[in-house]
Amino acid sequence: MLKKDLHEANRLSWNAATRAHNSHKGDQARFLREGGSTLFPEELELLGELRGRSVLHLQCNSGQDTLSIAARGAQVTGVDISDEAIDFARALSAGSGLPGTFERSDVYDWLASAPPARFDLVFCSYGVIGWLSDLKPWAEGISRVLKPGGRFVLVEFHPVLWLFDDKLRLAYPYGGGHHVPEAVGVGDYVALSGEGLVPWGFEEGVRNFKNPNPCHSFQWGVGEVINSFLRSGLMLERLEEYCYANGCKMIEGMREAPGHRYLLPEGVPELPLMLGLSVRKAG
Repeated sequence: MLKKDLHEANRLSWNAATRAHNSHKGDQARFLREGGSTLFPEELELLGELRGRSVLHLQCNSGQDTLSIAARGAQVTGVDISDEAIDFARALSAGSGLPGTFERSDVYDWLASAPPARFDLVFCSYGVIGWLSDLKPWAEGISRVLKPGGRFVLVEFHPVLWLFDDKLRLAYPYGGGHHVPEAVGVGDYVALSGEGLVPWGFEEGVRNFKNPNPCHSFQWGVGEVINSFLRSGLMLERLEEYCYANGCKMIEGMREAPGHRYLLPEGVPELPLMLGLSVRKAG
């Protein structure tokens, strides 16, 4: 069941956090104008050819990945619940010269009102599943807006990762849509990750950020995510698991590897830290 009151609390928390996140990223418009991209190889491989494709980027945050997709020749639409993120994305589109349409909305409301069979690709990435209070209407909405033969692509932190706190202590249940309230709100993971997320030059920006607004996340398992799409009539094409995390340093002592990837601390057995998923709508 949708928990719209908690979505609204998350909107406020993300508004505050987004300002802190972008304070570390310098002149992002210039980075994009000069041919820079925030996409990692994993999402590029799963997305495939983008030129001429219509792409919907759900929970797009401040639009950096959305516009990196636009730079490859796609027509992009980005949707996010955060006012701050969408305002920034629109300014980034204008400043970079990369065209994109950005709409502020709860993802559920947007999917319910959008015209059907409109997009070749729907895309989500990095820290999105945990903000969904109900998988069923999300997956059904994605299926509805995809054209026949269209695909949904997800590159996401693995649900196993969210069993642990930042000191790698087992702290949370697996799956079931369990509600996890966080009084501290969305944190400044950009400051913690440094150049992992800002390879063009991390800036100090906001220091010691403390979010005044709490947030609420939800625990979903891999099977629950996949089954939500199968029940919505989409077909599983590909499932990948990766024992590293792109860009984001979420566990104390994580080690940086080439390509701005992070590994678990020395001596800790490997665990899946990301997953990649592709599902297709019948043609």
